[in-house]
Amino acid sequence: MKKQFNRMRQLANQTVGRAEKTEVLSEDLLQVEKRLDLVKQVTHSTHKKLTACLQGQQGTDTEKRSVKSPSKKLPLTILAQCMLEGAAVLGDDSLLGKMLTLCGETEEKLAQELIQFEFQIERDVVEPLYVLAEVDIPNIQKQRKHLAKLVLDMDSARTRYQQSSKSSSHPSTLQPGTKSESLREEMEEAANRMEICRDQLSADMYNFVAKEIDYANYFQTLIETQAEYHRKSLEILHSILPQIKAHQEAWVEKPSFGKSLEEHLNISGREIAFPIEACVTMLLECGMQEEGLFRVAPSASKLKKLKASLDCGVLDVQEYSSDPHAIAGALKSYLRELPEPLMTTDLYDEWIQASNIQDMDKRLQALMAVCEKLPTDNLNNFRYLVKFLAKLSEYQDSNKMTPGNMAIVLGPNLLWTHTEPNMTEMMTTVSLQIVGIIEPIIQHADWFFPGGGITYYRLNST
Repeated sequence: MKKQFNRMRQLANQTVGRAEKTEVLSEDLLQVEKRLDLVKQVTHSTHKKLTACLQGQQGTDTEKRSVKSPSKKLPLTILAQCMLEGAAVLGDDSLLGKMLTLCGETEEKLAQELIQFEFQIERDVVEPLYVLAEVDIPNIQKQRKHLAKLVLDMDSARTRYQQSSKSSSHPSTLQPGTKSESLREEMEEAANRMEICRDQLSADMYNFVAKEIDYANYFQTLIETQAEYHRKSLEILHSILPQIKAHQEAWVEKPSFGKSLEEHLNISGREIAFPIEACVTMLLECGMQEEGLFRVAPSASKLKKLKASLDCGVLDVQEYSSDPHAIAGALKSYLRELPEPLMTTDLYDEWIQASNIQDMDKRLQALMAVCEKLPTDNLNNFRYLVKFLAKLSEYQDSNKMTPGNMAIVLGPNLLWTHTEPNMTEMMTTVSLQIVGIIEPIIQHADWFFPGGGITYYRLNST
């Protein structure tokens, strides 16, 4: 009980001394002490968030990262493996198979770059940040706490020595010298321990301040490593793109519906769009005397199938020779689905102005002037179509399709404006104006486009 009481008295004395304890650090080092805690907080938070960004298995070298079990692979590695497996299933004789092979190999290369990047980030940034936040700064803070304890011990020893010195000067005190000397030695020893600890702590604090540029370099390294990673990844992507485009351009089966006329002709190497030439050729063989051609709606399923086969560059002539309305419907659909009308949006106002001219000779001259402004691709295909429609009009006694009737059903598919609110307007004033353009051009096809008939498409080619 007496021993416990003495310990409590010692703690009480230290607590009293704490209010008047000696401050052994300079004002500069006290500021460093405050900064230490802030840097620790920021560094710890940054380390945690940066670690969360890493996708690979941490704490392993690059080789182990790349061959680890599938469940721990990078998402890019799993994607690459999936693509390559898909390519093996589809085979290199299909465009999708070729694309999957190229993309799978590319994703694998990107995954390897990511693995190397994350390894460097972990080694050069993540680990140093961890050491700073969890080792270096805590060690300094631990020293600071230890110094505070030594200062408390020194102040307590000094207080006891001072009290003993006062007592030794009192006449009633017997043999004071031995105890006072012992307390003085205890005080000096405590001061010596405190001095050593303070010097070491001060050195570590100054080193921390001096190394701030090194700590800042961690973040410079982060950005530099990211820049290098993205540069290498971009090189990989740029190197594969020409191969991908080359395979696509060399592929025979290219869709044409909904594509621009110029793009389709460039890719296919044709002068006349495949759907136009194929449909015209089939109609010349089986549809010239069909009543209501272009006016009678075809079977929706037949039309859908024919459009799909034309998109693939494949034709079953026998199947569709008995259904000329489906062929005519496919031709109308192709024209209407062009991103820009065959007679062009830019010339729309000039076509309409020409149609408003009452004198037919002057109207024909105006229409010719606009026609000559058509781009080469549009002019070639428009000429081809008009020549066919002129030929079709020769059978109007059977098919009931006069130039006027053809202008009514085909005109809105050859010329339109994107500002028209709905088809109702097309059926009124604008429709009449377009008829006033198309009908005379069909009637005078040989004058607009002298010489040359219709070039027949070989139906057995694809």
